[in-house]
Amino acid sequence: MSSRPDNRALLIAGPTASGKSALALAVARARDGVVINTDSMQVYRDLRVLTARPTPEEEATAPHRLYGTVDAAVNFSAGAWVDAARDVLNEVSAAGKLPIFIGGSGLYFKALTRGLSAVPPIPDTIRDDVRARLGRNGPEALHAELAARDPVSAAKLNVRDRTRIARALEVIEATGRALTDWHNNALPPLLPPDGVTAVFLAPDRDDLYARIDARFVRMLDEGALDEAEALAARRLDPLLPAMKAHGVPALIKYLRGEISREEACATGQADTRHYAKRQFTWFRHQLPEFEWMTPVEAKAKLQTPSSS
Repeated sequence: MSSRPDNRALLIAGPTASGKSALALAVARARDGVVINTDSMQVYRDLRVLTARPTPEEEATAPHRLYGTVDAAVNFSAGAWVDAARDVLNEVSAAGKLPIFIGGSGLYFKALTRGLSAVPPIPDTIRDDVRARLGRNGPEALHAELAARDPVSAAKLNVRDRTRIARALEVIEATGRALTDWHNNALPPLLPPDGVTAVFLAPDRDDLYARIDARFVRMLDEGALDEAEALAARRLDPLLPAMKAHGVPALIKYLRGEISREEACATGQADTRHYAKRQFTWFRHQLPEFEWMTPVEAKAKLQTPSSS
């Protein structure tokens, strides 16, 4: 069987520490599913504790894929994840099981149902320059500049659409190619948007932040320091994604004697809380089709096959 007969798939997103992993595991057990990692940090094998990956015991009770498959020295991209997820999706579909994509990385979920833009990252220097010109000269002036360099994109934009004008200029300055050219080469979505159930876990904010703080304390007792020490010993580029995982920079500073354990813990907790706040905002604006619900509501909805 090359595809799911009813195009079923389940997407479980949410902020860190919202209970996504436990829910996905329960659903996988109840509905013969395969849990597929959709989190950009949990792909790294070096970060089981610090990214709250499922434990070996949890992984043994239901199939889990794409967890801990990438070395910390690799700058893993959304495009690379899509390639890996495509293979896993085909495998799960052929087995007639329910694919359960679960994680907190909005771009990965966006790639699943909307496709992934082929536009490479824009250097900060170019972005900052375009935004500065926008502030000095106004959107009409930059629209005229865009019309001379990329008339197709300019013709589609209102002369006062600051955001899209700036984006189109950034792309052509960074790549030498028009934004429309890149869009024509976009990677297609892996899943049909009308063939999935997509939920975003939205627990009470205060409760969530308290869980984040308590979890980071537990991490310190369960091996987080060992993971940070092992990473520090490898002397990897500090700009690699794994080296910027929440808690890693602060714990490495502590291990070097630059800050106290208490300061490292507080920094890791604060960074994680701020990330959770950004996750709420990102999904609200970028993926409004996700249905927001509490973890209790999600458990009731998703554990029965009729929810698809």
